[in-house]
Amino acid sequence: MSLNETVHPPLPEVVDAVLRTARTAHRTLDALGSGLCQALAAHLGVEPEHVLAGPGSGALLQQLFATLTGPDTHTVHAWPSWEAYPMMAANAGSTTVRVPLTGYDHDLKAMADAVTDRTRMVLLCTPNNPTGTGLEHDRILRFLDRLPAHVTVVIDEAYRDFADPGAIADGIALHRADERVCVVRTFSKSYGLLSLRVGYLVAHEPVLAPLRTILPFYRVSAVAQEAAIAGLGAHERVLRQCAETAGERDRLHRILLDQGWEAPASQGNFLWLPMTSGVERFTQFCADHGVVVCGKPGEGIRVTVAEPEANQAFAELAGKYREASR
Repeated sequence: MSLNETVHPPLPEVVDAVLRTARTAHRTLDALGSGLCQALAAHLGVEPEHVLAGPGSGALLQQLFATLTGPDTHTVHAWPSWEAYPMMAANAGSTTVRVPLTGYDHDLKAMADAVTDRTRMVLLCTPNNPTGTGLEHDRILRFLDRLPAHVTVVIDEAYRDFADPGAIADGIALHRADERVCVVRTFSKSYGLLSLRVGYLVAHEPVLAPLRTILPFYRVSAVAQEAAIAGLGAHERVLRQCAETAGERDRLHRILLDQGWEAPASQGNFLWLPMTSGVERFTQFCADHGVVVCGKPGEGIRVTVAEPEANQAFAELAGKYREASR
């Protein structure tokens, strides 16, 4: 319960696509993923020229850091958020400015205030990993009004499919309306293709042009492409699975609140227990009883929503730990 993996395996038609494509693994096939990009464009209602597929959303984010930032530049993002952002910046020879959350949510005013002439990117993770909070559409619109033209706003929507659609912004609509906005998504979470590594970026040409020059070296495998296309064809079933996960998430959330834990409502497939101390002790307590969670020392515990039996096991451990800590 530590890596935000989905409990739902790939759908049967996705597995069939993988097996079928594996038989032609000795061929180049669609090397640049044009078929997948066309399928994504049709699914999203955008131009195919605005879509770029990559080997996971993390790889695409790293490419954005590499092409948009560099020495003497920085990227603004909320904190805590995905711990990979500072590492990606370091790989690109740049830095990040971490703006503390307000409660559990992005402090968009403080983030706008942190933007300078050296800022090249702003990252918005919604739902935010690890707190699970989402950013509403109007809030991002107002935020965009405060940003200068030279800043690219990257909306990381890795967990979007687990959210209540009315609770988070429509990143694709924001992209259509503003050339500074791009959206990165993944098939790793809701579609269950984590090990196949496939994600996509929706952006305008000024952002995509430098990425296209390195695309041949960051290709999505043919197997992953066909799996993603098959997954798109079953999108409604994927969303129903996500709704099941969200139901389990909310059930576990209620149990933790009843036990006296502080935990924000989540729009992702995980829950966040803020803890300024005792993280290592609680994480080890869970591990000693066969449950692995993600502990962030000094910040809290992130627990991925899993099978009902696993969720119940964690709930019982959390209750015992809290009772023993009183």
